[in-house]
Amino acid sequence: MSRIGKKPIDLPSGVTVDVSDYNQVTVKGPKGTLSQEVSPDITVKVNDNQVVLARPTESKRHKSLHGLYRALINNMVVGVNEGYKKELELVGVGYKASNQGQVLELSLGYSHNIFFALPQEIAVKTETPKGKNPLVTLEGINKELIGQVAAKIKSFRSVEPFKGKGVRFVGEKVRRKAGKTAAKK
Repeated sequence: MSRIGKKPIDLPSGVTVDVSDYNQVTVKGPKGTLSQEVSPDITVKVNDNQVVLARPTESKRHKSLHGLYRALINNMVVGVNEGYKKELELVGVGYKASNQGQVLELSLGYSHNIFFALPQEIAVKTETPKGKNPLVTLEGINKELIGQVAAKIKSFRSVEPFKGKGVRFVGEKVRRKAGKTAAKK
């Protein structure tokens, strides 16, 4: 992870990074504000439109923390500047998705519909194009939060390998298995 940590983070125009005394990194941009607490071992410096992270020693722990916090701060910079988006599709007969505000209603073949309350930081959009699978689009600035919410939605009906039914990311490849062969006579 140390090779990742050594790379400086370029700040796009309109994005500012502040480092407090307690190693609290705050990133502000056109889409919002994110903050992350950094380990006291790692030093974060902002030099003319670049963020540089440094570690005190070459120990394995410091190397891994160096790369971790560099990746987290880079994700925050990209999030407040461009944002993140995940698209899920519901593959299966009768599977439906709709939303009322921050409540997502999913019909996934169970006896009751699933109502899932989304965090306020995430914008959700559902659509059902004619002749295609229903789509759920999640947008926000926090990459970790969007990934967690998408994983939770996928867990409601994970993709099964025989028919390929379930909730999956758009463009995700599913390994299919052959079913049982006919009984011998």
